[in-house]
Formats: sequence, structure tokens, C-alpha cells
Amino acid sequence: MDARLLDILVCPVCKASLEYRKAEQELVCNPCKLAYPVRDDIPILLEDEARRLTLDEK
Repeated sequence: MDARLLDILVCPVCKASLEYRKAEQELVCNPCKLAYPVRDDIPILLEDEARRLTLDEK
């Protein structure tokens, strides 16, 4: 994922910064506890597509 893109992307729910997890191909919002998928290097920043983080992942 392009570092410049990561600098401008924010969570669509709370507008917090996102953490890129390369191994999982996800962008994580820690305040919302949501993980947004990245498919073919395209972030899918839709709340309906995000998954809730488990207690172990937080």
C-alpha cells in the first residue's frame, strides 16, 4: 500500500487514522475496533464491509 495514500486515509465512521496490517490485508481503526479489507491494493472503506476486531486483536 502506498505510504502517501495511508497518510490521507481515515476511518469513514470516526475519522481516526488507520493502521495498515499487511499480512491480513486490512486497514484497522483502533477507536472503532473495525478492520476494513484491502482488495487488489484498493481499500474498501465501507462500514458494511468491515469486520469487528476480536478481543485478542485489540
